[in-house]
Amino acid sequence: MTPTVPRFEELTAPSHWRTVEFIADLHLQAGEPATVRAWQNYVRTTQADAVFLLGDIFEVWVGDDALLESGSFEAQAGAALRAAARRTALYFMHGNRDFLASAAFLQHCGMTGLHDPTVLAFAGQRYVLTHGDLLCLDDVDYQRFRVLARSSAWQQQFLAQPLAARRTQARGIRQESETRKQSGAVYADVDADAARAWLQAAGARTLIHGHTHRPADHDLAPGLRRVVLSDWDAAALPPRLETLRLSARGLERVPLAPT
Repeated sequence: MTPTVPRFEELTAPSHWRTVEFIADLHLQAGEPATVRAWQNYVRTTQADAVFLLGDIFEVWVGDDALLESGSFEAQAGAALRAAARRTALYFMHGNRDFLASAAFLQHCGMTGLHDPTVLAFAGQRYVLTHGDLLCLDDVDYQRFRVLARSSAWQQQFLAQPLAARRTQARGIRQESETRKQSGAVYADVDADAARAWLQAAGARTLIHGHTHRPADHDLAPGLRRVVLSDWDAAALPPRLETLRLSARGLERVPLAPT
């Protein structure tokens, strides 16, 4: 696919912000309690002025009405986010797994929604923030599905189903994903030409994204780089639990301990 430059929204960090942190691809679900506990501890204790949740925070988001189901995983997650939002600013960007989280969900949790992509101006520098899936141009089948799934008609049809039916479909999606991972299938990576085009159009030097589950720093050109966030899995050996911290000193990866 040919690289295209999307519309960027801009967010200028308030002057009192000293530290912000980025996380993505936690894929939170009730069946992964160790990762959920680590996340709950993180949002309860982080000292960052703002936390940017850059997509796929949840394994699958089946609709905001799940928040109203007493004792549900979604209700518990919403309560944790709401409590964290009273301490620090939370910004939420949709991923390819939680794109059905609506404005009502953000309001319920006290979070601010982020356009994908967004340019963050912080400490005299500009950073392009994105989930990352838009840049995986070689995954043509996914790009076609992404357009379909973001349409109001598709979403209305899916959300019109009973919650139990949507949960059943979500389990099927998780199983398909796990089967594909175990098969050794190779996933598309970010297109370097597209990443450079985005940075140049945004007047930024650094692209921060998740989605690919390949945490690394990549030099794209002199003065241009992309920084890939780590996914989370507290049960892995060794555990993968990491936040990317940004301060006036720059970016640093901060490992977190399992709880």
